[in-house]
Amino acid sequence: MDKLSVALGEYPHGRALLDGDVEVDGYRVEPVEVRPIIAAYRRMIRDLEFDVCELAPVSYLMARQAGVPLTAIPVFLNRRFHHEDVRCGARSGIRVPRDLEGRRIGVRAYSVSTGVWVRGVLSEEYGVAHQKITWVVDDDDHVEGRVPANVERVTDGRSLGELLRAGELDAALTGNAGTGRAGPPRANWTAAGLTTEEAGDDYPLFADAEVLTTDWYLRTGIYPLHSVIAIRSELVERDPGLPTALYAALAGSKRRHLAADPGWSAVPRLARQARQLGGDPIPYGIGVNEPSLRAMVRFARDQGLLDEGFPADVRELFAEGDYQDA
Repeated sequence: MDKLSVALGEYPHGRALLDGDVEVDGYRVEPVEVRPIIAAYRRMIRDLEFDVCELAPVSYLMARQAGVPLTAIPVFLNRRFHHEDVRCGARSGIRVPRDLEGRRIGVRAYSVSTGVWVRGVLSEEYGVAHQKITWVVDDDDHVEGRVPANVERVTDGRSLGELLRAGELDAALTGNAGTGRAGPPRANWTAAGLTTEEAGDDYPLFADAEVLTTDWYLRTGIYPLHSVIAIRSELVERDPGLPTALYAALAGSKRRHLAADPGWSAVPRLARQARQLGGDPIPYGIGVNEPSLRAMVRFARDQGLLDEGFPADVRELFAEGDYQDA
């Protein structure tokens, strides 16, 4: 039986696969622990270090365009909305989305998923020209070479939090998982690289974020993706049945978790999103996710991360396989 090295984040709905309670037909899964999982993304994209690895979805699209031999299955282990992620500096004077134009906004890296989704929402929903914003970053993109001219790198060693506190940033994208509070827990300033002391008296751009995200989802069907499962293409070429087998195993792992925790109590954010959606907070498959996939490709193209000729048919993004919505 062939071995399959697998690097996934810490998700209860993926645990049965990693623990061996659900099998990938024809393979023995060997879990590889990488914490946080984001540390595995570059290792997979640049060195093909694992057989199977969770990736940020935009990074996967950029890697495919760059010719990295990876292919994905339509399993999305992590999802969340983003209206609550835009936090404004205490002295910024920002009150409405168009106030962001001409300002300096911090985000960990330009192509980070939070940034791509937030810029897309601001552009399509509120007419904000992301090209008129200076995006200040302090980390590298997983796939290099697509940074537009309005991106500025921090070079003096200061954190984005220090810049925000000093008034040199007007806002930052928090990557907040969402708690329903008026402001995010300080520890959730991960995408902006902020610490508890650095966050200061920030305030949300959208005070009624949950209402706005629910309305947006009901109108558009877009539910932002934050994870996709990628396989080394060499393995798929060798065994075209692997994508279907892996998809079935991950769907089975999810079913096991739901049988034990149907209300998603282990992941309160997903429980809240299930209420917003009125259903499954992490649907797998292509058909059920097509509006989100199309939006992700559209946003990434508009933001200069993908070429105009990048495949418009989202089914081309995945290995051939039997992917029943799950």
